Amino acid sequence: MKTVKELMTTNCETVTTQDNIYEVAVKMKQNDVGIIPVVDTDGQTLIGVVTDRDLVVRGYAEKHSGSTSVEKVMTTSIRTASPDMSVDDAAELMAEQQIRRLPVTDNNHKLLGIISIGDLAVRNIFADNAGAALSQISQQHLH
Repeated sequence: MKTVKELMTTNCETVTTQDNIYEVAVKMKQNDVGIIPVVDTDGQTLIGVVTDRDLVVRGYAEKHSGSTSVEKVMTTSIRTASPDMSVDDAAELMAEQQIRRLPVTDNNHKLLGIISIGDLAVRNIFADNAGAALSQISQQHLH
């Protein structure tokens, strides 16, 4: 059975709480991603994430300027995967939480990578139930 470690993206762009939301948006654009992990000043410990939705809902829709701190918009109550988790378990967790991307951390909350629906979908790895649920997540976000 494949593990998260085998499919995750490891070269993730990150920001710290010293960055602003404009810098996050630029990194998203440059890297064609919808999530940027927020790490502690050590550059490794995951403390949150900023998604494209966070930027819109908590940032610009709340009339925050681009110079607003990442802390104002980041999500801190995040679910994570371990590198040794099976991809089926990761897919189940994404479906259960209705999320498209899952940060991967070690036991000390060190960011190791991110696994996304796309990582799973292009490899046809889903368990039947998780695949159906993840398909519903994608369809809900399209409408």
